[in-house]
Amino acid sequence: MRKEDLTFFKNLLNDRLQELLSHADSTVTGMTKPKENFPDPTDRASHESDRSFELRIRDREHKLIKKIKKALGRVENKTFGICEVCEEYISIERLKARPVTTQCIDCKTSEEDMEKALGI
Repeated sequence: MRKEDLTFFKNLLNDRLQELLSHADSTVTGMTKPKENFPDPTDRASHESDRSFELRIRDREHKLIKKIKKALGRVENKTFGICEVCEEYISIERLKARPVTTQCIDCKTSEEDMEKALGI
């Protein structure tokens, strides 16, 4: 991969990482506020449902943060953009769509087909 491409993806990944980390900070701040008193059980249930939904989103973001950090490691050691299965280059278009990917589209499609056949 060209040096300009690696720089582009490094900046893209770092920007996304900072965005996710700022969301995490705001969630922690929001969760540490004093408990609100809801006289109506429906209001409390709605609040708890919203809170649970937000926590699930943050959990997914936490997993994405790990993937971004691994992708940045691959940028540093010059293996970014190389499929971990077939060791061919991953297309720039695929990397732009999903910069944390570790597989080319052919290998990922094969893996998904296998999972579908096994019922996973």
